[in-house]
Amino acid sequence: MPDKYHIKTKPIPPRRPRIGKVGVVDWREDCANCHNCVKKACVFDRYREETSYIRGLRETDAFFFQCMGCFSCVQQCTKGLLALSPNPVYERLGNTYWTPQILETTWAQAETAKIPVSGAGYRGRFSGPGFDSMWTDMSEIVRPTRDGIHGREYISTAVDIGRKSAFLHFDEDSPAGGLPPLADIPMPMIIDMMPRGYRLPNLLPIFKTVAAQTGIIAIVDSKDWQLAGNDLEQYLPNLAIYLDTSAPIPGCELLGKMRLVEISDDGDVERRIEELKKINPDIVVAVRVEMDSGGIDRAVEYARKPFIEVLHLVADVNGDEIGEKKPRFIKDMVRCVHNSLVESGIRNEVTLMAGGGIALPEHMAKQIICGADLVTINVPLLIALECMACRDCNDGRSCPAKIGEIDFKYGVGRMTNLIAAWHDQLIEVMGAMGIREVRRLRGEVGRALFFEDLEEATFGKLFGSRKNS
Repeated sequence: MPDKYHIKTKPIPPRRPRIGKVGVVDWREDCANCHNCVKKACVFDRYREETSYIRGLRETDAFFFQCMGCFSCVQQCTKGLLALSPNPVYERLGNTYWTPQILETTWAQAETAKIPVSGAGYRGRFSGPGFDSMWTDMSEIVRPTRDGIHGREYISTAVDIGRKSAFLHFDEDSPAGGLPPLADIPMPMIIDMMPRGYRLPNLLPIFKTVAAQTGIIAIVDSKDWQLAGNDLEQYLPNLAIYLDTSAPIPGCELLGKMRLVEISDDGDVERRIEELKKINPDIVVAVRVEMDSGGIDRAVEYARKPFIEVLHLVADVNGDEIGEKKPRFIKDMVRCVHNSLVESGIRNEVTLMAGGGIALPEHMAKQIICGADLVTINVPLLIALECMACRDCNDGRSCPAKIGEIDFKYGVGRMTNLIAAWHDQLIEVMGAMGIREVRRLRGEVGRALFFEDLEEATFGKLFGSRKNS
């Protein structure tokens, strides 16, 4: 059995004061100075952390908001002097999709590389838009041998990228015509290009290093290729160049050492793939299909062509259909493409990558359940660098998190920690579902519940169908 895939990590503390959800307000005027103060008995040791934080305080308004919200000190204080106070800065973070909870969780994972635990528990909705309308099956969580990262069983997260043959023809002892090229990566994740408003020159060298350390692949726009650095020779197996319609075809010295290249969706896809294959027959070519009003139909049409190996289905940064007033979500669009290919009997022949709106590790698992082979991420890696998703850089204003000034080792460490935490949580989900290989998770909708389907089955006959309204 091969060694388990493991990413080496170490804690990387934040550069700026932490932005927590709540803090403890201590009214000391009537304090009895109890010897066994309830703050000293904090199970999360926040009292000593707060003391150390205050001693090294540099900003007068940087309050300590790292309480876990267990309410133990509030309830047990003999004088009733303690209270929890929400952080107004925290409540203004992000937007309707990239919520403060997502940002806080991502920051914690990037700092510690561990699965975050909330002392206050989950107090949100049990259903909502996007991935929140989907629940995964955890029926196998009671089996100790499948207890995720702590279990004794080997759980594989490796995936193959490329076209698979529907059947094989053998010429004596070997397949006739050879086998199609495949690129394998140890986990179902690829680093995608940043949206145009968020592309910073100093991030590309970090992306290539993180991709090499974790064994995955990072996609780099050909227009930004020179910004990735001069030492690209050793990183080429973990890099994929994106070629839009106007980009020239790179030479053999570049494509010859790459495993994956991505081209734009235009009317000349077949010719461009032929040109790339002439330079390197073993390279895998992906076609980037934007999920607009005609994205699903184009993706299904492409998948039926024998020269298409990989389709990269991309929604907007929030996972919504591009350019629509009532957009569909990425999980629903990928599910439509997947089901169409299953009905045509060609699903196993083509690889589907899905990007846009993948904000949490459970989104990766849910997207694979909906039919994707792997996902692509970008914004979560930016958030790992303490980005607040405020859109200031997208609007041309200065970045409050000063991401353009980050240290190289800090950026590599935070991004590596985040990917390691996502990998651990994927294993946790698969272990709880009793699935030992991520390839088997693809399209396994029987191991998930969808709010829309449950609502339709329960109330559709009484109140009509919401799906068709």
